[in-house]
Amino acid sequence: MLWQGLRKAPDKVNVKVVKSKAPFAIRISNRVYRRAYLATLCIILVVNLGIVIGNSGSGRTVANANFMRGVGVGIYWDQGCTNRTLSVDWGLVEPGLNSTVIVYVRNEGDSAVSLWVETSNWIPSAASGYMTLFWTYPGRILSADDVIPMELILNVAPTISGITDFNFDTIITTTG
Repeated sequence: MLWQGLRKAPDKVNVKVVKSKAPFAIRISNRVYRRAYLATLCIILVVNLGIVIGNSGSGRTVANANFMRGVGVGIYWDQGCTNRTLSVDWGLVEPGLNSTVIVYVRNEGDSAVSLWVETSNWIPSAASGYMTLFWTYPGRILSADDVIPMELILNVAPTISGITDFNFDTIITTTG
């Protein structure tokens, strides 16, 4: 028969014996090496791509809790004024977005007052150029023991860069 002579003999070039500490030898073909090599390259590519995408995404900014103080007023988490607020954790704040918290402010003095808010002690100091604190205070005069809800809104500029952690003090004071 003619085709018996055409039958391909085993290719000795494509077979490699791997020696190990085990009492047997493992035969591995070049095809297995190529597949393992390609699988390793794919894994490395996927991991590196994930790292690049994660690091170049929106440039997320993470905030520490900032100190909050009231002068002449108490600042609370609840309308019943039982849980005093000493700090605000702004959470994850992304460039170009806002983070909002609601607090309740109570006039703890004996006379009617209006309110004023200010920020200070920015760490790092460059953060104050990229972030602004707004509040929803209608300018209402608070009589003694009056309580009003107030939204504090932290706006982060879309151009912020190089700041991954920040902190600042918020002070609500009375006037008048």
